[in-house]
Amino acid sequence: MTQTAEVKIHQFESHSAKETIAAGHSIVELLTPPKFLILRGDLGAGKTTLVKGIAEALDAAEPDEVTSPTFTLIHEYEGTRTVGGRETPVMLYHLDLYRIQNERQLDSLGLEELSGPDSIVLVEWGEKFPSVLRRSQGEIEMRTTGGDSRSIVLTLKD
Repeated sequence: MTQTAEVKIHQFESHSAKETIAAGHSIVELLTPPKFLILRGDLGAGKTTLVKGIAEALDAAEPDEVTSPTFTLIHEYEGTRTVGGRETPVMLYHLDLYRIQNERQLDSLGLEELSGPDSIVLVEWGEKFPSVLRRSQGEIEMRTTGGDSRSIVLTLKD
């Protein structure tokens, strides 16, 4: 007997950085920690801009405080979510594995420690590593559709 996980797909469209940040706000409403997601998109697709909206929606950081973790590898933001009228803590981790070359280097990042019960982990370039793909509970894919327009697709596995 084979069992397949249920997959839920949510689509967003953006025509500006402001709309991409707003999409991040909408995506937060669909994420219940713990979540470990791959963040896909070509260079310049707007992945960090989307994370700006996610961080802002979680009261974890202002958009101008969120930067790409290309050189630091991991950025950590402490925020809150409102659940049943009560605020609960949430940790947002934004990783960029572009510069990581192999699984051994990846192991030194301590991904297991990031995946706590109150965490949302967003991993850019995670598709490069089978171990990250196995751990993933879905992905956010961003595509440039011309000019400043973006297609944003959130796929969640249950």
